[in-house]
Formats: sequence, structure tokens, C-alpha cells
Amino acid sequence: MTNDPRTSQPTRFPSEPQQPAPGLEAQMRTKPDHGEESYVGKGLLEGRVALITGGDSGIGKAVAIAYAREGADVAISYLAQEQVDADETKALVEKAGRRCILLPGDLRDRGHCVDLVERTVAELGSLDILVNNAAAQTVNEDLADIDDDDMQAAFEANVYAMIRLAKAAVPHMKPGSTIVNSTSIQAKVATESMIVYATTKGAIASLTIGLSNLLAPKGIRVNAVAPGPVWTPIQPIAKPTNELEKLGQNTPLGRAGQPAELAPAYVLLASKEGSYITGAVIPVTGGIPMY
Repeated sequence: MTNDPRTSQPTRFPSEPQQPAPGLEAQMRTKPDHGEESYVGKGLLEGRVALITGGDSGIGKAVAIAYAREGADVAISYLAQEQVDADETKALVEKAGRRCILLPGDLRDRGHCVDLVERTVAELGSLDILVNNAAAQTVNEDLADIDDDDMQAAFEANVYAMIRLAKAAVPHMKPGSTIVNSTSIQAKVATESMIVYATTKGAIASLTIGLSNLLAPKGIRVNAVAPGPVWTPIQPIAKPTNELEKLGQNTPLGRAGQPAELAPAYVLLASKEGSYITGAVIPVTGGIPMY
């Protein structure tokens, strides 16, 4: 790898087959880089506890690895079908010398959201960082193709779950705790084939600002990261092989990002390094402007 940001990571993803939802890293031919070999911690999260939704693979996995190497114990939320990916992430967290608990289930179940928080606190002793990262992605060819049930499910997973998790988590959080949400460049560009997904991501950006205003008097910071095109298992779900091959080539840097390149933003927002940042949406988009 080079230091040139245009070529420091792969620029093409040839012959990557499509996958059914929810998508598995274990089935990807070209494996994402989660920082397994590159992320070096500095003790920025020493002694803290983080709950990461969608922590089995992709950006969530990279965040789990980074948080563990920064000194945090980690709880990972994921769908039961993603167990093979979650097991690998747990092994990497434990290799860093931190505790990891696996919490399978569906975030669209409001009771499960409460249970995630309660189990994290019970088994790891506290909750200092909530990373709302999991998302359901839907695609449409035309307005008529948008299915009402799929639309409801997307909002349940992407927006309602974030609010429910925040409601459950905040009573356990002390001043200095943080919430980090995952929104998307889609909140700004809203690709015509991803109307529902883009709408949920726009809602998350607004939710982040509202929560930050609400929780600042409690000393709890709330921010979001807005990824651009990133090589994760969600990509083979939404795009055919010929589109995957050129993923990210329309960005100013000319390539897709890797999960490892997102993790530092989540570390910044969760640590004292970001102590004066709240209500922010941090774009990590390869140069695509958010505002």
C-alpha cells in the first residue's frame, strides 16, 4: 500500500457476486479491510464500554476492532444470520485483550433494543458509548416499486431503533458518555434508486442534531459519521456485479473507502479528543461534499 489516498486501497472489485440480505463478509471474494493489520490504539477509550449495532462486519466491525485496541470492552448487536461474521469480530476484540459479548437479534423488535442495553450493562458493568450503526438498505427501480412493508421495516431498523436504543441507554450514561450514529452521503445526494434508504439517513442526521441539543445539558455528546461508498457486505446486496466493480470511482479520490478508514472518525467522536464536538455530522466520503 502507498500513502497516496487515491491508491492506498483497492480501486476495483472484480467479479464480486451479489448476495441476498443481510449479506455476509464471509461470502465476499474481496475481503474488506477492517484495520486487522493496521489499527494501532493509543488508549483513548481505556476502561470504557461500547455497544455497537451492526458490529459483526463492515464499518461496525472496524469500529469494534479500533475501540478494543483503544481499551474498550465491546458488546456487538447483529442479526442471527450473521453469526459467522460476529464470531470473527469477537475473536479480534478478545485478541486485543478486551471483553466482547455477542447479542444477536432484530433491532426492529422494540423489546430487543431495551434488552441490548440491559445485557450490556449487566455483563460489562456500564455503558459509555452507543454506536448506532446497523442499517437496512432497500433499492427501487421506480416509485411504484417501493414496497410499503419494506419501507416500514427500513424505518424500524434505521430510525426507530436508534431512538429506542437512546431511550434505553441514556439513563445508564454518565457525563462524558457519547452516542455516535451512522448516517450516509445518501442523506445529501439521495440516489434515485435508494429513496427510502436515503430518507432514513436524512432522518438520522436530523435526529443526531436533536439528540445533541437534548442531551448536552447532561454532558452526553451525540454525533454522526456520514460514510460515502464503502466496501462492506451491504454493497453486494444492493448492486449487481458490473456496478460493484466500479464502486466509488465517481468520488474525487476515485475509489471506494474501506471500513478501516471510517473507524478513526468513530474513535474521535467517542473519545476525549472530540470533547467539544457535538451535533456534528462528519463526512468520510472520499471527497463528495455533504453541504
